[in-house]
Amino acid sequence: MLPLLMTPGPTQVRENVRLACSAEMTNPDLDPDFFDFYKNTCSRLARFLHTKNQVLILSGEGMLGLDGVCVSLAEPGDRVLVIENGIFGEGFADLVKLYGAEPIFFHGARDRGVDAAELESFLKTDANFKFATIVHCDTPSGVLNDLKTLCPVLKSYGILTVVDAVSSMVGEDIFVDDWQIDICIGASQKGFSAPPGLTFLSLGPDAWSAMENRKTPIASFYGNLLIWKNYYEDFWFPYSPPSNSIYALSVALSNVENEPDIFGRHAGLAKATRAAVLKSGLSLHLKSNYCNTVTAIDAPAGIDGDELVQQILLDDNILIGGCFGYLKGKVIRIGHMGENAQAENVAKALAAVQKALEKKGVSLKADLKDVFWEEYEKEK
Repeated sequence: MLPLLMTPGPTQVRENVRLACSAEMTNPDLDPDFFDFYKNTCSRLARFLHTKNQVLILSGEGMLGLDGVCVSLAEPGDRVLVIENGIFGEGFADLVKLYGAEPIFFHGARDRGVDAAELESFLKTDANFKFATIVHCDTPSGVLNDLKTLCPVLKSYGILTVVDAVSSMVGEDIFVDDWQIDICIGASQKGFSAPPGLTFLSLGPDAWSAMENRKTPIASFYGNLLIWKNYYEDFWFPYSPPSNSIYALSVALSNVENEPDIFGRHAGLAKATRAAVLKSGLSLHLKSNYCNTVTAIDAPAGIDGDELVQQILLDDNILIGGCFGYLKGKVIRIGHMGENAQAENVAKALAAVQKALEKKGVSLKADLKDVFWEEYEKEK
């Protein structure tokens, strides 16, 4: 029997989404109805992100979106500002370097969100950057960065804004145009709760201009975003789209669109989860700026977080997240995003965490599941 997924992505997939994967196939390269379907799905994603910018759906997991943006924008001699307060934020530098650009770090505190005033102070001394990268929710810690304040600061200095919002979408509302985001990247397998395999991104006019006015050719075909610009007018996909995966994403998007208060659901569950953790005597990893899609909990002294994750899987057949990098073994993570974000499932995950801790000799001050339900009822 497959485990109950309570990881911060990939997430559980609803049955109607799974069924869409098995729909009768067409030839997406030649079928005009599929071109219209693809374009319509992109337009719906644009509305969800509150943007008039073009949205593309690409055939690859979310990393394709990050890599495609970096190869399409970065070229030798460019300086790129890598804003980081977490593992994934820092990782943008590796992609930038692959394509000859120089990454320059702005380091934020890793237990809270990046401070806009500190960023502006930094830019007053050095603002010569082609683009800046920032992660909305850095999943290993669950820290949420305030794009509403950060991106306008960057744009005021003429810097393109590239946002990885893969882990925040659906749990957090995103206003691409109002927040001045030039490129916003999402993926199918987290908040949207579709199978892994698709990335999508919105591209604003400044981003298109930067790609069109490069000094050197884009060093990729598959990751080259520029070749998609006029796909609909030219009736030509650069490569065959995975039609059934896109059917599934469309159904998953309908599930999201049809829920009256999806952001409220995520917020209520996340707040109740954090309250249960604190009242039990455990520690949240962050000091502030919690994302509503994932909660990172410090492993108690002497407890290896990865061993705890495996114990929970063995005893209760529930799969939560461990971590990696500087957080390896130090935190456990409960993903309450998309289909995972159901009160019954979060309660089961918290009960399993308590059971595993008690098995290792850790006594809690309060029952995680009971406190969660009490707090959740207050939030409803």
